[in-house]
Amino acid sequence: MNLIRGKSLVPAPWKNGGGVTREIDAEPKGAALDAFVWRLSIANVDAPGAFSTFAGIDRTLVLLEGAGMRLHEADGRTHVLDMPLAMASFAGETPIDATLVDGPTRDFNVMVRRDRARATVQPHRRESRTVLADDVTIIFCVQGEIAVALDGETRLTLQPDDTLRLDASTARECVVTCVQREASWLQIGIVITDPSR
Repeated sequence: MNLIRGKSLVPAPWKNGGGVTREIDAEPKGAALDAFVWRLSIANVDAPGAFSTFAGIDRTLVLLEGAGMRLHEADGRTHVLDMPLAMASFAGETPIDATLVDGPTRDFNVMVRRDRARATVQPHRRESRTVLADDVTIIFCVQGEIAVALDGETRLTLQPDDTLRLDASTARECVVTCVQREASWLQIGIVITDPSR
């Protein structure tokens, strides 16, 4: 189990230099951008432009704050993220051009190397009870305050941008409740499909 406070996240430039990212966690820890199995981060998008490309990576992007953005793929497909917790999934090698609806946004990024792992992303706005079956389960607080109970005992409180990483051996059950009515959070499940490399 690892609790990562949002205040501890360090800003760094995007791979293409077009924005700012804050890495939350990665496997292996501290891996270079061409060597991670999975990576979680928060990005500030202050201006329209191209996203960085990542060959062999599956990406899921969740809008956290702002009026929204549109992600335009080269083949004409468009992903519209027009409210907090709206999501888009796409291949990392796909050229993406982002336009902003009305000013800057913040988003949550999940990236997995598709020949090594897969991920699911679920937004929540009310109590959630989960049997921990994935190799890694991530709880990320988007808004308000949430409480996390593990096996009915360990209880932790998360504020916005706080992240709780739970490995498979941490607990059998996780219950997340809203301390504040407007609270929302993301639950990410990561399964390692090829642990041999």
